[in-house]
Amino acid sequence: MNSNGHFIWDAHAGFEIRSEKDLETLSIWKNAGVDFLSVNIGYDVIPWTDTLTNALMAMKWIEEMDGYRLAGTLEEIDAAQAAGDMAIAFDIEGMDAITDSVEFIETYHDLGVRQILIAYNINNMAGGGCHDKDIGLTTFGRAAVERMNALGMLVDCSHCSYRTTMDVMTHSSHPVIFSHSNARILREHERNILDEQAVRCAGTGGVVGVNGIGHFVGDDDISTASVTDHIEHYLDLIGPDHVGIGLDYFHETGEEEDLNERISENTRFWPKSQYPGKPIRCAAPSQLHEIAKELDRRGHGEATIKGVLGGNFRRLADALWIPSNPERPRIGDLAEGPKHD
Repeated sequence: MNSNGHFIWDAHAGFEIRSEKDLETLSIWKNAGVDFLSVNIGYDVIPWTDTLTNALMAMKWIEEMDGYRLAGTLEEIDAAQAAGDMAIAFDIEGMDAITDSVEFIETYHDLGVRQILIAYNINNMAGGGCHDKDIGLTTFGRAAVERMNALGMLVDCSHCSYRTTMDVMTHSSHPVIFSHSNARILREHERNILDEQAVRCAGTGGVVGVNGIGHFVGDDDISTASVTDHIEHYLDLIGPDHVGIGLDYFHETGEEEDLNERISENTRFWPKSQYPGKPIRCAAPSQLHEIAKELDRRGHGEATIKGVLGGNFRRLADALWIPSNPERPRIGDLAEGPKHD
């Protein structure tokens, strides 16, 4: 728990891992008092082999660096917190990373992945993306959800199409999350979700995490007040037990391709109708404490604020997460890729 007395859980970091230099910037979250961070190791835009490489790179870096600890259970999160370390688990945005084998999900679980979303913006073999034809959850997608349920992983509906999210929430036997999705009624954008989706998510026992991306908060709006508007909308709509934060914060190291350039060049994943060319910005982890103060100023009680900042996602981890295989996969064991059904 940080110095302000709040346990802070950021359900999704939006930067890409391309080198250890990216991982060094995890200090941004640690210095902001974040206790747990879900770090994105890959998404459908990149090959599955890059996702696997990123996982191994991140594991090695975390093991060697002071102040950070890979945590796949609530007990490990608490141990990290007691030691003053920031706890980290991994997430993946889209099922392309598991190729055509649901068995590969278990390998990722052993590598520290604790949440996977179905499709990143466009359709894949598991389901539909929010910027594509709404195909719903496929047979393969249903099998993947079942395997994630069996492993206690968080099934994430962010970036997915409406029908796919509703199918997932019907099919999953466990609570489902939107790790970083804002309210479409406040900001009309295909990446944001309808109130109906948020209500269904809460009905599963899940949590909706608000993000800080300016395009999804408002018109390039990353102000604390506007991010809090989305949080407050969900508090009113689905109740204080089902709202969290997944900032989707990204940083720039100066050595990599600029995010805005990547988006402008790949209109399949980021169609120009939804991303017209304005630079994309995001609210920073340092604003999390400002959000807490803003919620307090608006009259929300301490229990509500603690739930939003981290308590609600923490509750799901306590209920669902199970330990990985104690023998972590070695690089040599994974060199040949996934085993197919």
